[in-house]
Amino acid sequence: MAYTIEQIAASLGARAFGETTLEISGVAEPADAGPQDLALAMKPEYAAGLAQGAARAAVVWDGADWQALGLEAAIVAPRPRYVMSGLTALLDPGQGWDAGIHPSAVIHATADLAPDVSVGPLAVIGRGARIGAGSTIGPQCFVGADARIGAGAFLREGVRIGARVQIGDRFIAQPGSVVGGDGFSYVTPETSNVEQARATLGDMGDTSAQSWTRIHSLGSVSIGDDVELGANCTVDRGTIRDTRIGHGTKIDNLVMIGHNVIIGNDCLLCGLVGIAGSTRIGNNVVLAGKTGVSDNIFIGDNVITGGGTIVLSNIPSGRMMLGYPAMKMETTVEVFKGFRRLKRLFEDVSELKKTVTQSNHKT
Repeated sequence: MAYTIEQIAASLGARAFGETTLEISGVAEPADAGPQDLALAMKPEYAAGLAQGAARAAVVWDGADWQALGLEAAIVAPRPRYVMSGLTALLDPGQGWDAGIHPSAVIHATADLAPDVSVGPLAVIGRGARIGAGSTIGPQCFVGADARIGAGAFLREGVRIGARVQIGDRFIAQPGSVVGGDGFSYVTPETSNVEQARATLGDMGDTSAQSWTRIHSLGSVSIGDDVELGANCTVDRGTIRDTRIGHGTKIDNLVMIGHNVIIGNDCLLCGLVGIAGSTRIGNNVVLAGKTGVSDNIFIGDNVITGGGTIVLSNIPSGRMMLGYPAMKMETTVEVFKGFRRLKRLFEDVSELKKTVTQSNHKT
């Protein structure tokens, strides 16, 4: 579908200049842009690529001399990167799936689907499931018994939603995500070696063989509105109460959320984050890639962790943390600097020992 520069600018709340009736059917980086593309030259360093491409129009930074860049039209916004959210939504071609319910889909007679719900090939929707208006259930998806999915949901290929999971409006899940698998929860008849080691920080006591007995997951998962899951995420159901994810939280690929975890609103969990069971996370928390969080701890509002951070204890609100174990970011940076100086320190100590030894021989 093509849009004029004027239409695009109006939809984005941005300003349009030049030949605003010019039609655009796609977006591209400046050097790759064709005549029907809107080039993304949002910073001066990106604009150099315009000469290599064939764009007639571009999104440019505030104050750019778009005519000097050889453009016929331009869109200007005070925060160009934010404009990207609306622009990509407007021009997203989608997955090419057909509307309606595919004949190969298996839908239980008691499931309740809004009239305009689309269900793809080989999808399965269980007994008593309820799916809200405008939702799309992609190919080979599974929605379990008595699950609830709100309006405007979009489930990509192979998403699995377990029984009794509750999900709000405008939920998005990328391929392979699983919501509502059982928690990783096991117990031994006697005090386990793991419990003993944790209590003593080392002494396991009797190390005879032990067998593990499953603790079943009777809770489920509750997810708020406007939540997104990346590809191959897993969110375990709670043991007794639900695992909970708040409104607006965005979760990247390959993130694992354990049983009984509570995550607040508008959090950002980046790729390969792992959160162990019964941990509570506040609002507006950002966990960078490969952050690991231990079980049964609390992370306050507005906390940010750097990549590869391992959180082993509670973090108060507003902290920036880094390292293993997690410490204030500035403290960890000083520790890293110290590590880099260790070789020189050892060399200095070695020289001092030689000097002392030689001095002792002379005396």
